[in-house]
Amino acid sequence: MEEFKKILVLENEIEARLLDSVLNERNIPHRIRSYYDSAYDGIFQAQKGWGVVLAPLQYQEEIEAIYQDLPLEDSGGDERKKDED
Repeated sequence: MEEFKKILVLENEIEARLLDSVLNERNIPHRIRSYYDSAYDGIFQAQKGWGVVLAPLQYQEEIEAIYQDLPLEDSGGDERKKDED
């Protein structure tokens, strides 16, 4: 089984759903994990972003390219974060 690594950070649920749809359509193995935790009432999402995309590293460039091409509104500068780990 392939090991999944953190590929990039998502800022909101809309990005997550849209990216998930495109990745499923292209049969790219991935998981999307939200940072939401009801015990902490979403505090981690305010600090770390909405969640992350996990996938095998061999798909990283393709996923990042797809993410950059998503038709999302930009709110003054490119605030999309890539994983820096």
